Amino acid sequence: MRDIIQLLPDSVANQIAAGEVIQRPASVVKELVENAIDAGAKRIDVLIQDAGRTSIQVIDDGKGMSETDARLAFERHATSKIRQAGDLFSLHTMGFRGEALASIAAVAQVELKTRQEGEEVGTHLSVSGSRFSKPEPCACPAGSNFMVNNLFFNVPARRKFLKSNSTETNNIIAAFERIALVYPQLAFTLSTNGVETFCLRPGNTRQRIVDIFGKRINQDLLPVKVDTTMCRISGFVGKPESAKRKTPHQYFFVNGRFMRHPYFHKAVQQAYERLVPEGEQTPYFIQFDVDPGDIDVNIHPTKTEIKFENEQAIWQILNAAVKESVGMYSDVTAIDFDTVGKPDIPIFNPTAGADIPSVKLNPEYNPFHVSNTSRSAGASQWQPQTDQSAAVPDKWEKLYEGLKPSQPVEPTLFGDEPEQDEEAFTDKSPAHYQYKGRYIMTAVKSGLMLIDQHRAHVRILYERYLKRLKAHKMESQKLLFPEMVQLTPQEANTLQEVAGDLHDMGFELTDMAGGSYSIQAVPAGVEGVNYASLITDMLAQAAEKAGAMREDVQQGMALSLARNAAIPVGQVLGNNEMENIVNSLFACEDVNHTPDGKKIIAILRQQEIDLLFD
Repeated sequence: MRDIIQLLPDSVANQIAAGEVIQRPASVVKELVENAIDAGAKRIDVLIQDAGRTSIQVIDDGKGMSETDARLAFERHATSKIRQAGDLFSLHTMGFRGEALASIAAVAQVELKTRQEGEEVGTHLSVSGSRFSKPEPCACPAGSNFMVNNLFFNVPARRKFLKSNSTETNNIIAAFERIALVYPQLAFTLSTNGVETFCLRPGNTRQRIVDIFGKRINQDLLPVKVDTTMCRISGFVGKPESAKRKTPHQYFFVNGRFMRHPYFHKAVQQAYERLVPEGEQTPYFIQFDVDPGDIDVNIHPTKTEIKFENEQAIWQILNAAVKESVGMYSDVTAIDFDTVGKPDIPIFNPTAGADIPSVKLNPEYNPFHVSNTSRSAGASQWQPQTDQSAAVPDKWEKLYEGLKPSQPVEPTLFGDEPEQDEEAFTDKSPAHYQYKGRYIMTAVKSGLMLIDQHRAHVRILYERYLKRLKAHKMESQKLLFPEMVQLTPQEANTLQEVAGDLHDMGFELTDMAGGSYSIQAVPAGVEGVNYASLITDMLAQAAEKAGAMREDVQQGMALSLARNAAIPVGQVLGNNEMENIVNSLFACEDVNHTPDGKKIIAILRQQEIDLLFD
């Protein structure tokens, strides 16, 4: 009987391994930049073409490699980082597995130019699908220059399922930011399609955060620092007012390595309990310095999942450190005791009576009845002219009959609304009561109906915006004074993809270079909203649905616009305004839930009310 088990060729084994290590172009950037850092580079340049599909180039000024090292670096499990199993528990480098270059070379065409300091010539090596060319001498600066072309050229299924260029570029930027944030002492540049996206000079951690995410984040950063025998924690957390519902900047680093840790994330967010609205989160940039023997990074090839030996104790330390920072640096309004020369403002007393202003009218006054009384001003005399008096017709009051003022019309939240079928609401009370500026209460046949006014308005506006967006009939309103919004590279990249949808919604943005955009026009009906926050929130919604159908992206943007334009919780409404909300809500496709699934209506049954009085 023939043997059926056999060893796979190295090229096939490398492609299998590449499935875990190299998942997308961002994985290539991450691995090559980490290798450059381990090589002692002081400056790292990353150049991307077509979101990494065409080429990815990483240039560093590190140690470089000899001809033998350059050839051996592309073999599986070939590394200079560790020598024995015990070294896994004392890691001080980014990489250690020795799989990255072999995996990249298995699914791409790679060219390497490298030279060690002190050598006169360097080495040029080409690899295509794990097939090597003969190394050749070349002239190049000290360090290494990796050029990765045609990623996944021999794995068409993997290349086919890559996301759009915008999505893959955002993933590259995210991977680049994670490394640049934790190494502020190094210089980095990132260029996409010949346009420089980042140019980061060496500095401290705070300066690096500002350079990446913009100056507006600087005023929201609170320093965190604690040093114990178990670990040292440093970095920054955001002020409570910097909390966001979508995509806050949240980063954990341990010993210079980015990590994801939901357990520690909970420790940070719990420190803001009752300080930020429900569903919102604050940004943080926190670095852990721990004994390498107390953590295990050898869990997954991406090395973003890390196990801690003393997780619970570190959780307590982190939570206490964040609470201390937020408590120490919270803004407290100063009491002004200097009242000399200032006007005395009386204290409001709701029980004290007040005189109602009154206007005195003379009902007998008639401007057409001109008296013949002469008026003198010094020596001059004034008498009415007879022809002017004769021009006043008799019984002139009849000319104005039928022009009596009608009842005043109260302004509504929605403008002109379509007429509703009154028969559908015959069991609804025409009078409504607003409870604590949040709920609309009205009597219905089955009991007492409570409506969340903000959520109801979100549902109403969402359906209206979505319908107009699909019909390309959104009304735009020019701003008298254009406002500026500063976007991060990721937000600017997303903007390019959804620019058409934003224009259909009624926005007009002008690129002012450097990530700054001028808001020239906004959709009609969103007056009083923070337009810069609205734009960034909508871009976050679009980025969250990256790669989805255009209809899903439009729905996310319409929801974001509706949330920002809806009446806020706590706004006092008149009965006519509450009536408009109720009528408009019951004309929607879904009366009971918001577009993101939150409940709008609750009914307290008559039987339940009766039981309260038993």
